Amino acid sequence: MLTKDLAVTRMRAYRRVVCGLGFAGLLALSGCGGFSGGGNQPMPAPMPAAAPLPGHPQAAGQQPLPNAAPVAGALSQYRLDSGDQLRVTVFGQENLSGTFRVDDAGAIAMPLLPPLGVRGLTTAQTKTTIEQALSQTLLRNPNVSVEVSTFRPFFILGQVNSPGQYPFVSGMTVETAVAIAGGYTFRANTSRVRITRSAMKEFKAETGAPVMPGDTIFVRERYF
Repeated sequence: MLTKDLAVTRMRAYRRVVCGLGFAGLLALSGCGGFSGGGNQPMPAPMPAAAPLPGHPQAAGQQPLPNAAPVAGALSQYRLDSGDQLRVTVFGQENLSGTFRVDDAGAIAMPLLPPLGVRGLTTAQTKTTIEQALSQTLLRNPNVSVEVSTFRPFFILGQVNSPGQYPFVSGMTVETAVAIAGGYTFRANTSRVRITRSAMKEFKAETGAPVMPGDTIFVRERYF
């Protein structure tokens, strides 16, 4: 009987030791960050969003710059005029294909054809004009491709350091044109300009406005 009581006592002591070691292990894990401690420790605060770099459109409350897609859309309906150069491809007829300049009369001169008036036409309308002329004199069911290889230049006058005529670049704005012309003079009005787009169309524009081939930009003088 004594032996049995002694065994029970030893078993109870062993269990107490094992439980104590297990609890101590859990405390050690909690102190090392490997155990959450039942959610009592606070969660780390979220990292603040990174501030935009200087010059980024969202810095200082600025809005993102508008997409240049409207300019590309405007060029798809671009009307030809003197100074434009067209790349005309007559498929299967290399001797009729080439690059042709719209002259001062608003016409192009292609081989074996009389001068074709294209001023005020789009490239799609010019394609139709050339195909009709070829079908009447030389070819049956001609297939023609027309694209602008070089747009006519733009002009910038007034309060810029180097006023004059410059090659047009697709997607350019008034600000781009001013930079090409050497920047503003110290007397320039840098907020708005006047643009003449045709003999009958003149308007005021801000520096982010798109520029089209043949535009004349006038930078006014400020009053103070």
